[in-house]
Amino acid sequence: MRVLIVKTSSMGDVIHTLPALTDAVRALPQISFDWLVEENFAEIPKWHPQVRQVIPMAWRRWRKNLFSLQTLKEIVALRKKLRAEKYDLIIDAQGLVKSAFFSRFAKGLHCGLDWQSARERWAALFYQKTYTVLFEQHAVVRARSLFSKVLGYALPETTADYGIDRKKFVKDDAEQPYLVFLHGTTWATKHWPEASWIALTELAGKAGITVKLPWGNAAEHERAQRIAASSDKAIVLPKSDLAGMAKVLAGAKAIVAVDTGLGHMAAALDIPTISLYGPTDPDLTGALGKSQIHLKAQFPCSPCFRKECTYEEGVSQPSPLYPPCFSSLVAGSVWLKVEELL
Repeated sequence: MRVLIVKTSSMGDVIHTLPALTDAVRALPQISFDWLVEENFAEIPKWHPQVRQVIPMAWRRWRKNLFSLQTLKEIVALRKKLRAEKYDLIIDAQGLVKSAFFSRFAKGLHCGLDWQSARERWAALFYQKTYTVLFEQHAVVRARSLFSKVLGYALPETTADYGIDRKKFVKDDAEQPYLVFLHGTTWATKHWPEASWIALTELAGKAGITVKLPWGNAAEHERAQRIAASSDKAIVLPKSDLAGMAKVLAGAKAIVAVDTGLGHMAAALDIPTISLYGPTDPDLTGALGKSQIHLKAQFPCSPCFRKECTYEEGVSQPSPLYPPCFSSLVAGSVWLKVEELL
């Protein structure tokens, strides 16, 4: 059976879909998958052994110059590539109008979430068969449930298995134990305050433990440098691709992360991780796997699911921390959890 998966972005969403493939292979050993994914995350589906072909697309780049000749040429080329295959099933696991639209480029039976289940309801109009999946559950469970219904097997009750062989990312040469602090994320409200990262790095330094600080853009690089200045045991890493980051994460003794795609990668690689949540809810999108500790902000409006914090409006004495919900997650308490993992 040949199946095309449409799950284009983001990094966490792509990783969340991997356990569904593992379930499907165990139920239907002859199944094979192609995967349509955003070019920035094309490396990740390759890590699952049952993915035959990864087909990159570039919507994030295309939408900036949607009607340029180059963009139109690339979209036409993508359609031609997808039309060259005949799939038994096409599963849009994203549930967006964007993903549903591009899924129609491929030939086969189009399947996806129904009107009540899709993240964007209009996406359901693009599918030939639709399925109900409860929205109020973890994203990994939603993906596993959708695949089980489309492919006709019972939803497994086993722990999510991402299907990634961690050994291929582990370095052969021995290295002193180290921590990785994943301080970068997209929403401003999901950032743990920089002062807290500095305090945590100082605690690690006093314990004699090396801290590695990755970064992905100029702002993150500058923040990593400021955090590293607090301890001679802290190292700002060179910029890396996803495979390089997987190698760094796979070798870590433990990881501290905000709600970010790399935190989900750490869970997929089965690395002990402490994840910090303020405006988002780990019950819905938290890093899922073994040795995953979720620390939730205890604050009146948390989780608010807002990209901008509005809590301080009208407050006479605003919190010195931004966002203020993270004032309930102090470095000392986080370090105690790190010590437990170590």
